[in-house]
Amino acid sequence: MDSDFWHARWQAGQTGFHQNDINAYLIRYWPSLELDLNTRVFVPLCGKTLDMVWLRDQGHSVVGNEISPVAVKAFFAEHGMAPEIQQEGDFSRWSCGHIEILCGDFFRLTAAAIGRIDALYDRAALIALHREQRARYAARITQLLDSRTPGLLVTLDYAQEEMDGPPFAVSADEVNMLYQDDFLIEPLSQIDVLSAHPQFQENGLSSLTEAVYRMHRR
Repeated sequence: MDSDFWHARWQAGQTGFHQNDINAYLIRYWPSLELDLNTRVFVPLCGKTLDMVWLRDQGHSVVGNEISPVAVKAFFAEHGMAPEIQQEGDFSRWSCGHIEILCGDFFRLTAAAIGRIDALYDRAALIALHREQRARYAARITQLLDSRTPGLLVTLDYAQEEMDGPPFAVSADEVNMLYQDDFLIEPLSQIDVLSAHPQFQENGLSSLTEAVYRMHRR
């Protein structure tokens, strides 16, 4: 992944991709995964998303991955948490209560480093990557998840030639191409949300489709 790009965005405070509310799809569809309490949820490329706090409040343990220490520090500070920080190889592990974040390059993550994962939540990871990186990302996700692990995936799709990402356009066909050999994929929602995002209209988009998928590792 383009680490310099993301470091620069966080350093400059250019974080328009950050949502200031809990993701509505997470609230609506997460219960459909029918997970037990104490489930350990992985949130890749997590930034400082509030969704991790919501997942914790549902009784889960949360492990995120984020490349920018600026984002990780901001997450804990904004929620009044004082994390313990340990250096573990390529990653620093920030932990407080039932939330921990591995700060470092996603593509260096190993199953040994991250530990047990019981569920996946991807709202902003796949769409943050260039097309040529997304196959590597999906392959690494597949390696990290055991069979029958469920997950929720949120994507955006639009005419890529109309706007440079991130976020990048990821179609339903691409989701299937990336994951269908290793996951059962169930579309849950597909809505044109352009009217709710005037900044994308200003950038020249003619449509913007937000899609949600429920996934289970085969």
